[in-house]
Amino acid sequence: MSTALPAPRLVDRFGRVARDLRVSVTDRCNLRCRYCMPAEGLPWMAKPEMLTDDELVRLVGIFVGLGVEQVRLTGGEPLLRRSLTDVVARIAQLQPRPRIAMTTNGVGLVRLAAPLAAAGLDRVNVSLDTVDPVEFADLTRRDRLADVEAGLSAARDAGLVPVKVNAVAMRGINDHSVADLLAWCLERGYELRFIEQMPLDAQHGWDASDMVGGDEVRARLSERFALTPLPATDRGSAPAERFLVDGGPATVGIIASVTAPFCGACDRTRLTADGQVRNCLFSQRETDLRGPMRDGASDDELAALITGEMWRKAKGHGIGTQGFVQPLRPMSAIGG
Repeated sequence: MSTALPAPRLVDRFGRVARDLRVSVTDRCNLRCRYCMPAEGLPWMAKPEMLTDDELVRLVGIFVGLGVEQVRLTGGEPLLRRSLTDVVARIAQLQPRPRIAMTTNGVGLVRLAAPLAAAGLDRVNVSLDTVDPVEFADLTRRDRLADVEAGLSAARDAGLVPVKVNAVAMRGINDHSVADLLAWCLERGYELRFIEQMPLDAQHGWDASDMVGGDEVRARLSERFALTPLPATDRGSAPAERFLVDGGPATVGIIASVTAPFCGACDRTRLTADGQVRNCLFSQRETDLRGPMRDGASDDELAALITGEMWRKAKGHGIGTQGFVQPLRPMSAIGG
């Protein structure tokens, strides 16, 4: 009897295999972060455009059947989807069961952390760029820092560990306080990761010359902490370069998506809230699954659309090259 593993289904022309699915469950958000959207917000998707729970779970099940091992729920702000707990419970019942994670701004997490953990959520990442109340209110245009702090604590108490914090350093806004944020996370046992700001804002105002790069973040952290790089072999397809802080065991990560892209090891694909599959954050095209599904397409037919989209994946995102064009959809409509 053969013991050979089945051939990967979500493979692209460069031999990369997608095992990590990012699912946007809504494009709505209750913050207005300056690097993401304008103060007045954006035109939200109409409800009929969005996938229903049944449609979303069906598509995730097809991705799992194609080899996806982790499902990360994103937004917009995923906690704004009222049925989120039920969606998590249904994804957790898929076989083979994928790992289920979520990226959130944390505002509503104090109420939902325990129910989500009970439903099957395994882990959570909370976006938090500063713990200075004035900076937070200026960055997000909302006075909700206390809610985020309470949400992080609730996630830890609910066993959604390791609780990770994602931060973006912005020049002249919060780049001077990156070490303060690390100290705050270390004190509470949260794992901090800094992510370079990417050209995914709705305003299309991103400027590489104004971006705080990973090397600069590391230099600022090193003014206060001793950072020891972990071996690159420990990284795998993970985007973060990780460092022991003051000898460990605590670590901090830096995701240099722009200045040191990890496209060659990328194992991700994405499903938007309106049922489009994207093979890259920066793709200029996407494949519609919602329309064919509502027209009666079979699981096999939908799987063929997914595998075809993955096969077209480009070698890299192309940021910084002459031909790079920022995608029309902002991050809030694609899903992180």
